[in-house]
Amino acid sequence: MTQDTTTRGTDPAVQMPPERLLQVENLVKNFPITKGIFFRKQIAAVQAVSDISFHIDRGETLGIVGESGCGKSTTARCVLRLLEPTSGNVWYRGEPDGDSSDAIEVIDIAAANKDQMRRLRREIQIVFQDPYASLNPRMTVASIIAEPLLVHGIGSTSDRMERVKELLKVVGLNPEHTNRYPHEFSGGQRQRIGVARALALNPSFMVLDEPVSALDVSIQAQVLNLMGDLQEEFGLTYLFIAHDLSVVRHVCDRVGVMYLGMMAEVTDRDTLYERPMHPYTHALMSAVPIPDPTVERERRRIILEGDIPSPINPPTGCRFNTRCPRAEFPRCSDDVPEMREIEPDHWVACHFPEVQKVV
Repeated sequence: MTQDTTTRGTDPAVQMPPERLLQVENLVKNFPITKGIFFRKQIAAVQAVSDISFHIDRGETLGIVGESGCGKSTTARCVLRLLEPTSGNVWYRGEPDGDSSDAIEVIDIAAANKDQMRRLRREIQIVFQDPYASLNPRMTVASIIAEPLLVHGIGSTSDRMERVKELLKVVGLNPEHTNRYPHEFSGGQRQRIGVARALALNPSFMVLDEPVSALDVSIQAQVLNLMGDLQEEFGLTYLFIAHDLSVVRHVCDRVGVMYLGMMAEVTDRDTLYERPMHPYTHALMSAVPIPDPTVERERRRIILEGDIPSPINPPTGCRFNTRCPRAEFPRCSDDVPEMREIEPDHWVACHFPEVQKVV
């Protein structure tokens, strides 16, 4: 007896505001650690992402920041289903099939079947961190950018070539360079090629996984300005993964702070940088350079003690309690803090949130 999977991944009961594009609920991703050669027995698990929730509205940019290894990129890959989530939901409001807005359906990416994922791949794309590793060195620029069109059977050969030239022009590259290979371009140009490939299918939602961290500082601003122009021109929605807080403040509308696989604080950009509430966010903001020598000398740096705990065996209760200067025991070590809305649109996962004004 075969099981009908045509409705798998959809839930008409899920309520999402009309302006919302993506809603992540209780997302978990564990990587098993196994032992043995023939019989692979799981002995532990790396808890990369632990029960996080957030949302993104159409046309906005949500940034996710945190230390290396906190689960930012894993979260992004689970949202796109490049990694299979252990549990949780990733609700996405698909584009209408016709002129009627009633045709828009809410799909759970984490549970979507193959046919649904094939359709979703045209709407959700990613720009990877390393432009030197994300492009096939044996393929020409034309083949790289046209590959999504070829996979989805869009257009003839001549139509695809015209689309490639159009996309190269959009990202600021010479459309006559279609027959060149990736090694003939600089790092910034390669990242532009990656952006052109991501735009080939006219997506609505794009994940930018540290798109400028591998580039020279002089090139970073060019790529970031390009992404801003493309967002305005095509109405794109971004999930921006980064660890450079200055870059995040420049490009993001709202920001989520992650620590050891969990979301610590989520609010709009200006509130986060001017009035952070979570102790971990306080420490992050104190490390952002201020272009005023007088103010920089007078401000107080918050130096966290100890090392980041292992995600294989994270602390109980609040995961930040082993390094937190305001931790109170046993509450912080026993109780997991709930993500609460302390102020309008300002969510904090802390037992003792405190506003700290950043100079």
